[in-house]
Amino acid sequence: MSVKPESASALFAGPFALATLSAPDEPAFPALVTPDGRALDLRAAFGEGRLTVRELLERWESALPRLRALAAEPGAGGRPLADLRVHAPVEPRQVFQSGANYRRHVIDLHVAHRAPGDDRPEEERRAEAAEIMDRRAAEDLPYVFIGLPSAVTGPYDDVVLPAWAKKPDWELELAAVIGRPAHRVSVEEALEYVAGYTIANDLTDRATVFRRDMPQIGTDWLRSKNAPGFTPLGPWIVPAESVADPGDLRLTLKLNGETMQDESTKDMIFSVARMVSYASQSARLLPGDLVLTGSPAGNGMHWGRLLRDGDVMESTITGLGVQRTRCVAEVTS
Repeated sequence: MSVKPESASALFAGPFALATLSAPDEPAFPALVTPDGRALDLRAAFGEGRLTVRELLERWESALPRLRALAAEPGAGGRPLADLRVHAPVEPRQVFQSGANYRRHVIDLHVAHRAPGDDRPEEERRAEAAEIMDRRAAEDLPYVFIGLPSAVTGPYDDVVLPAWAKKPDWELELAAVIGRPAHRVSVEEALEYVAGYTIANDLTDRATVFRRDMPQIGTDWLRSKNAPGFTPLGPWIVPAESVADPGDLRLTLKLNGETMQDESTKDMIFSVARMVSYASQSARLLPGDLVLTGSPAGNGMHWGRLLRDGDVMESTITGLGVQRTRCVAEVTS
């Protein structure tokens, strides 16, 4: 699906962003996109017939000045975006997902799941949960697990809801895109390894999160989160230098035009820097990898309204653009 920008507003913050695009019946190519909705083929600009966004991220330190110069040239954008299909902006090798990272969301869950016999007023239980979250932020570690790159799809592609997924849910998240190999980096230096940011929707089938046959094992993230297309990504990678503060961005998800999630990243328990640093303590983060930073309150389970055939999700994060995806039920014979 192509995108038709509204002339009254810019597509994203800053002078340019990175995208992966294609023309009809042609291979995808890396592009420099301008806020007014035009795209420059970076294969020609860099003089390389075969080039991907991930390869640009692998040499981000040298590529970034060239991208800045291209964006500053008069008429930098080549073709109108409306003539092109927008794909996921990068093909990651690794996807680091996270949970329980928005304070209000986790407090809501804590209050909702009242222990049998706990008849205390909600205000008291909410205050207790807030104290737990403050202690967790000061003393505990982020909750990070692994997703599959094969679940990534484009920002305007249809999302097929598998027939076995009985409770498919949305989870809008800010995703940090790695621009340098990172291993055991400190919190203080972690953001130096982030090339940019993009939008991710980490879809989850709530019915298969927990293993009913072996409850002692706990969660089953493979089945619940990694169906093909369960991670719509993009539309763009906005360079980190164009995002003033990743800790002060607004995330909004609308379902069929109705606002379901609307929260600031200020509500994160663990910052982007802490998430990146923590993931790097165990794994070696590679250019193009994604670090998803958790989803705020307002998931389908909260509203008692899960995804179904024909639903349209529209997701925005301050300065990063708009993602629109339609849900389609799997057709089985």
